[in-house]
Amino acid sequence: MKEKIGEILRTKTLRQSAITTTGIIINGLIGWIFYILVARNLGPSGFGIFSVATATIALLASIFNVGVDTGLVRFVGKYISGEKEKAFRFMKLGLKIKILSGFLLITFGWFLVPFFSNTVLAKPELLFPLRLSLIGAFGWLLSFFVTSSFQAMQKFFSWVGLNIFMTSLRLFAILGLIYFGVSNVNFALYAYIYSPFIGFLIGITFLPKFFKVKNEGSVAQEFFHYNKWVAVFTVIAAVSSRLDTYLSTRLLTLSDLGIYSVANNLSSIVSEIVLALATVVAPKLASFVGNVDAKRYLKKLQLFVLALAIVGVIFGIPLSYYVIPKFYGLSYVPSILPFSILLVSRAIFLISVPVHTSIFYYFSKPKVFVFVGLGQIFLVGTLGWYAISSYGYMGAAFTMLVGNLFNFVIPGIWVLNKFRRK
Repeated sequence: MKEKIGEILRTKTLRQSAITTTGIIINGLIGWIFYILVARNLGPSGFGIFSVATATIALLASIFNVGVDTGLVRFVGKYISGEKEKAFRFMKLGLKIKILSGFLLITFGWFLVPFFSNTVLAKPELLFPLRLSLIGAFGWLLSFFVTSSFQAMQKFFSWVGLNIFMTSLRLFAILGLIYFGVSNVNFALYAYIYSPFIGFLIGITFLPKFFKVKNEGSVAQEFFHYNKWVAVFTVIAAVSSRLDTYLSTRLLTLSDLGIYSVANNLSSIVSEIVLALATVVAPKLASFVGNVDAKRYLKKLQLFVLALAIVGVIFGIPLSYYVIPKFYGLSYVPSILPFSILLVSRAIFLISVPVHTSIFYYFSKPKVFVFVGLGQIFLVGTLGWYAISSYGYMGAAFTMLVGNLFNFVIPGIWVLNKFRRK
């Protein structure tokens, strides 16, 4: 066992993960301060509105991304070493798709938001914040193009630096608003949505001059053949991962939604760690050609994430009894119990990293998650409606725990069977 642990500690993946994880921790701390300031200044009800709007930004950015980011990591990561011009064609095509998708999002979304806020969510006060979400989602689409390109080329310092820069811009903006006594939901959203646009404009200058390449349409067939399943899965995964928020918005008061949102937001640090690991793991798995190396790599990774998840739960839950009342304020003390459940749920998500990334980047079978995602939507939707109606935000937390268990077990069985057959 000592030899295995020593081997893990010496791997290049761990060193690169240390870079991204350190960056994620710094970025997470800056983001955490931002959310604390927003939550304290808006109160539970206002923070509930803010949380629905930011969840919608993430949802729309995932849907209208149409799998481009995953495709960039897959194909730029594959060709950047030996066929740079081909890799640049994928980058140029990806950026064109994102810009077109962003304009379509704002154009059609502007007219659909009133129906969604008034009828689906039954919260008319969400109308303008949700329209701001359309603009915010476009900014995310652009900034994710740069970060995905950095990831594909394994430029992890640049990846970390850009993320920290954009989050810092948000923090400075909210501090400025508080200093000048401007604290309402809309201005908090302004502070949230402007930084990705600036991050994109700055970040793209650090990428190779990919836009000079010609004939990017020549890689479209290869790109879309892979991305069609990624795009379908992304829509399903985006909906299933945020279904608890929208069910809670419909069934809870805005104040209770704010309580749940603090728990959800605080536990999301685990998702940031998942992102840090996946950033390193994805291009490496895309480069493996043999099962022996892939299996050895995945075993080390599985042991690492399992240890990380256990440590996080053991220390995270007790800390929440101090952190939530001290930093967020006494009005958010009820967030402690749903946070504890959500932390376990996110820990299961962390343990799923080897399984999920291997399906996407080693086996190149994103369509597996289409069926898994549909099952998760059905499970979370049916269970969530009953659980939230009966148990409030605690029901929402339990729903996410069951959903993440399902999302780990079913793909895990698929991966094990795939390796056994080979």
